[in-house]
Amino acid sequence: MWKWVLWALHGSTLLMCTSSCYQCFVEVEDSMRLCWGHILTQYNIRNIDSCFQKLGDIFDNQPELIEAGRVGKGYDQKLKELLNAEIMPIVEDFDQKMNNDTVYDHRLKTAADNFIAAASQLPRASGCFPPCGFQASGYVYNCITCQYDSCEFPLDCPVKEVTVMENNSTRIWCDIPFPLPDDVEVVWRFAEQIKTQQVDQFEEVTVGTDKLYSIPSAGLQHQGTYQCEIYSDQRSIVRLYYYLKVVPQVVVGHSELQNIFDLSLLPGGRILPVPGGSPVALMRLPSPPLLTACLTSLLLLLFLSLGLLYWCSKTKEKSDVEQIEKEQDLRSPVRERYLLQ
Repeated sequence: MWKWVLWALHGSTLLMCTSSCYQCFVEVEDSMRLCWGHILTQYNIRNIDSCFQKLGDIFDNQPELIEAGRVGKGYDQKLKELLNAEIMPIVEDFDQKMNNDTVYDHRLKTAADNFIAAASQLPRASGCFPPCGFQASGYVYNCITCQYDSCEFPLDCPVKEVTVMENNSTRIWCDIPFPLPDDVEVVWRFAEQIKTQQVDQFEEVTVGTDKLYSIPSAGLQHQGTYQCEIYSDQRSIVRLYYYLKVVPQVVVGHSELQNIFDLSLLPGGRILPVPGGSPVALMRLPSPPLLTACLTSLLLLLFLSLGLLYWCSKTKEKSDVEQIEKEQDLRSPVRERYLLQ
């Protein structure tokens, strides 16, 4: 009995130094039963240490075996079933029986090859999609650590910028490239007028399952950072950030007028090159207040000109009337004398 305990402790110490799917899924007691009758053919002696060393050579740190074990979330139990299906028949055959090391070599290598072929057919993980998110679907089993490796991405995604013209509609989608559980909750938050990822800067806007946030008519009050956080079983999966920039309508109108002005300066809207020099830069329109003052001055000058023309025409008309009346006065005495004769 004590001898068996010592062998078990010795075997577990050897196996703890290994890194393989064998270590993850085969019990130490079964390994002791497997190696009990291992005979070194060269010396014709039983040697358990050599058997454990053989297990390490066949199963430990083998790239093909480790890759075959990189299954998706939830399939580690299937790996255990496949490996034990290959190892346990050997354990039952070798338990309390003597066998040469050459027999061990053949049986164990065949078991490893069969396991690699079967495990390679199991579903793989969907992969990790950068740059962010708690992606359970991307977990892969690691036979070196005997656990699943996460994607190790941060929960918070980088801020994306969205630009919209004032009074126009805009829609922000809480889109992610990796699969989500069926029961998710979506929380939208807003930090007005600032670009930030500081959680305490946001105020909650909506809670539900809608991954779309719509603004029918964007105003300056809508400018700021929008945060979309997705939960599953009260655990946060990912936080996305969108900075919405609202361009005022006045700036838009001035920009369009500037473009028209630039295109009207030269044929085809092109800048003609100056011989021996760089292209001539187009004149820039003045600022809106200065442009308004200029237009007002032009209209005032136009009204003054029209007023002057009207006054001149009235003066000339009055002068013509006086001249006609004067000529009539001069003709009246002559006509009277003529009539008297």
